Amino acid sequence: MPTECLFREDSYIQDCDATVVAIQPDGGIVLDRTVFYAASGGQPADKGTITTQSGARIEIANVVFTDPGKTTIAHVPAPGAPPVAVGDTVKATIDWSTRHARMRMHTALHLLSAVLPYAVTGGSVGEAESRLDFDIPDAGLDKDAITAKLAEMIAANAGVTSRWISDAELEANPSLVKTMSVKPPMGTGQVRLIEIAGLDLQPCGGTHVRNTAEIGAVRVTQIEKKGKLNRRVRLALV
Repeated sequence: MPTECLFREDSYIQDCDATVVAIQPDGGIVLDRTVFYAASGGQPADKGTITTQSGARIEIANVVFTDPGKTTIAHVPAPGAPPVAVGDTVKATIDWSTRHARMRMHTALHLLSAVLPYAVTGGSVGEAESRLDFDIPDAGLDKDAITAKLAEMIAANAGVTSRWISDAELEANPSLVKTMSVKPPMGTGQVRLIEIAGLDLQPCGGTHVRNTAEIGAVRVTQIEKKGKLNRRVRLALV
């Protein structure tokens, strides 16, 4: 049964009531709807809890997609968690401070990919520091210059919105996909696009802030050579 992923329509929802629809063999709890982001695309799973009707709190150790199409999510409880059963009504609550920091960083990485318009070979979203790897020859990248360009984009207070297009539309516009190693999930008939007004447009299933000003100050902390063409650019919140 597909999970209603509330974070895809509104990254700011911090909790929701839900019904347990399945228990995975490893104990993963599948809900009919969730605010928890499942680990994918370089962004870690949300932290948080599931609370039962009796008030018992289940710490969630991981959140994962159970299928290649990324339609169903399982919440893996920490060891020793109290049991739940199919049909139980629960409340799912994320750790908001962690989620919001990742929203800021993930949106900043989209801007970084606009500053450096090269194919992305990898990436990772963190709360304080994140990175993108680019397929770039010796380009003489300058940390201060990139930081200044990012600051300019952030100050523009550009709106960040999402919309859906069909698989066929994405296939007809392959230049929208910047990542070489991670492809957007296809097969469900639609793909989610994230647009930063006037600055960036690309498929992405992650969580983002509503405008670039909300990112706050960032700086490029390091540029590493990771092979003949690969360059790793590290970005931190200031």
